[in-house]
Parts: sequence; structure tokens; C-alpha cells
Amino acid sequence: QVQLVESGGGLVQAGGSLRLSCAAAGRTFSTYAMGWFRQAPGKEREFVTAIRWSIGSTTYADSVKGRFTISRDIAKNTVYLQMNSLKPEDTAVYYCAGYAGLEPLSSPKIRQEGLYDYWGQGTQVTVSS
Repeated sequence: QVQLVESGGGLVQAGGSLRLSCAAAGRTFSTYAMGWFRQAPGKEREFVTAIRWSIGSTTYADSVKGRFTISRDIAKNTVYLQMNSLKPEDTAVYYCAGYAGLEPLSSPKIRQEGLYDYWGQGTQVTVSS
């Protein structure tokens, strides 16, 4: 069992930056990858980015590539999402999620929320225009 707790959300103006954190506790040694998803009002939850825990390789949704950066601190069991050049369309609840399987980051399945084994409670990010 792994527990995930996100923090760092808030209100920011367009063009600004925020850094989200996701602290993991419990059986974290079973984690293969960590991902960030987001859900805007009235929309389905969508993939944002993922990182392979052991080697740090990453993958991003096209909508955030070049603006968002995922990273992890193994010693702290924490994954981060640095969000720069924020846009109003980035407004959403952001969730971190953990995956304990072996699907490679290159697989389209890594972008499917159903693949992930455990989830945080979410943190709200609001970008004003």
C-alpha cells in the first residue's frame, strides 16, 4: 500500500509558475513510475507527464511539453511538477499517481489512468487570465 499526498497548488496569473509536490509513503519500493494527471471542470482526467522512478526517464503530453518538468527526489520519496508559462487552460485539479507494473514509458498505456495503482487526493491549480 502506498499513500500519496500532493501539495503546492494555488492561484497564479497567466505566464506564472507553480511547483507541485507529491510525497509518497508506504511500500514505495514497488513503484515503477509516477505520473501526473489533471482534470478540468466538465472534462475527463487527462495525462500530463510521467517519470520512471529508478532511472528518471520522462514523457510528456504535447500540451505541456517545454513548459512543465517532472522530477523526483528518491531520498525524499517525492515527485515534483514544475509548471512554467502557465495558461488559463492549465486550470484543473492535478493528481499524482503511482504505477507498480512494468509498462515502459514509451507505451501509450502509460498515459491511461486505469493503469495506475494508487492516487493522491488532488490539488487545485487555477490560472487567471
